[in-house]
Amino acid sequence: MQLSAEAIWRASTKELIDLLNAGALAPKPKAAHFYAPSFMYYKTRYYRSSQNHFPTVSVTGTMCALNCKHCGGKVLETMQPAETPEKLLALAVKLKQNGALGCLVSGGCFPDGSIPLKGFVPAIEKIKRELGLTVFVHTGIIDSDAAIALKNAGVDAALIDIIGSDETIKKLGNLNVTVKDYTNSLSALQEAGLNFVPHVIVGLDEGKLRGELDALKMIASVKPSAVVVIAFMPIPGTAMAKVNSPQPAEIAKVTAMARLMFPRTPLVLGCVRPKGKHRAETDVLALKAGVDAVAFPSEEAIEYAENQGYEFSFSSRCCAQIYVDATFRSSSK
Repeated sequence: MQLSAEAIWRASTKELIDLLNAGALAPKPKAAHFYAPSFMYYKTRYYRSSQNHFPTVSVTGTMCALNCKHCGGKVLETMQPAETPEKLLALAVKLKQNGALGCLVSGGCFPDGSIPLKGFVPAIEKIKRELGLTVFVHTGIIDSDAAIALKNAGVDAALIDIIGSDETIKKLGNLNVTVKDYTNSLSALQEAGLNFVPHVIVGLDEGKLRGELDALKMIASVKPSAVVVIAFMPIPGTAMAKVNSPQPAEIAKVTAMARLMFPRTPLVLGCVRPKGKHRAETDVLALKAGVDAVAFPSEEAIEYAENQGYEFSFSSRCCAQIYVDATFRSSSK
């Protein structure tokens, strides 16, 4: 098979698996970073996560204007609330006292896909200056002014989900944006000089592949600090609770395309993906597809890495930290 993203996109499952099993995309030297941040308990015989090192905070509490079919605001319920700048600063002080290394600041969105972060910029700047915490921010759709403000506040990295299909966006519900808004957001983050880590969501269109290659092409128009691949997983209580997740091979297909399109950019299999046997298969395929990191890896994936002679490490930070940790790749440029 020809090694190009387009060829991988068109490949059959058998062709893809044969390619991955042949080791065509495996990292050289073999190395992987495994991440387990604090927002989910994680324990294997190899590593147990900290409950305090890197939590996620919502600046809107459980409020979100979108009520998208795949989330319905349920994800916000897993975050620590801090609905005002004063509450955010007080929470950061408490987190620091409890041994936190940093946090991910997120929240619900307005209909235009943005997260109301501007009012929190002075608090974030104070958290960086006085507490020295690592601060990652999930931005949603963002304009140049907001991106520059986050850069000036000292934000370590901005995380943004990228959707490559207008049809998929329309299916989600109340999200009033287009693909062009995501392209503009990527440009705003780059022009502001922020480290930024785009996330590509596999199977967001009711579990089927649509627009993922286009999302990667959008990201390729800029220079991201890292790229993260995540996958739709049904959440109980949402409109898509009974929708099937994409298959492991489909997630691997997008991961392999990303590896080919970003050969010297850190690549991560992120935290959002199905669990159980599905995760075990997905994780091993992702390693074969050449990812540099896996968040909350299955024990089977760690065993695979160990048996294949990978050099690997564990961290309780957010997997976006890979843009700092993946020195073995950046040093080879």
